[in-house]
Amino acid sequence: MRLNAVEVGAGPPVVLLHGLLGAAQNWGTIQTALAPDHRVITLDLRNHGASPHAAEMDHGSMAADVAQTLQALGVPRAAVVGHSMGGKVAMMLALTAPALVERLVVADIAPVPYPPNLRAIVAALQALPVTPGLTRRAADALLAATIPEAGMRAFLLQNLRFDATPAWRIGLAEIAAAMPAIEDFAAPAAVFEGPVLFLAGARSDYIRPEHEAAIAALFPTARHAVVPNAGHWVHAENPGGFLDALEPFLGQAP
Repeated sequence: MRLNAVEVGAGPPVVLLHGLLGAAQNWGTIQTALAPDHRVITLDLRNHGASPHAAEMDHGSMAADVAQTLQALGVPRAAVVGHSMGGKVAMMLALTAPALVERLVVADIAPVPYPPNLRAIVAALQALPVTPGLTRRAADALLAATIPEAGMRAFLLQNLRFDATPAWRIGLAEIAAAMPAIEDFAAPAAVFEGPVLFLAGARSDYIRPEHEAAIAALFPTARHAVVPNAGHWVHAENPGGFLDALEPFLGQAP
């Protein structure tokens, strides 16, 4: 599958991959900051943003989409940065197509299965009555009982078109059906030897000490850094701190 791509800048290519229920636009601040020195390619993963929808949504399929898209864009090798679900896709790409990945940055996720904590949010979106006349204000009010954080609701509602016939931009049914695969991480029998940086949010518990063995087994060169004043959404909550860790790593020799 060829994915929707947003490109800015010129120079060594950097690919940015968003998380679950996100889109390429989530990387706007980071993309703008990197563009003076890099060709920044931000992708909508399948069933997200303006990319096509498909029933299959395991990390291997999504990594294959990224590989196909880079080939179509004439990018033989790139630094790949992924957040959360996008981080798992980036790791899978590095493990299955290492020639494409010059270096890897994984933002606040580990190569391990995670509990089904986000299924309630997906179910709440599915329960939303997407009917003619639905407004953003009304949709926000309907989601408030299940999703109390106003910022999270605003983020999620970016996926809903509010026009004469409201509709989801995302493949919501496909995402809901694929949640077990998204939560899992079926690592292949491979090791990525290139440079790797894991970036954790200081207030996040997504990367834990007990994950270090799994990380080291697949990514033996991995280094770790913590983004201060940030939770799971490291690049959005503290973009300056995120860039402070990211930019030196991108500039280092392989």
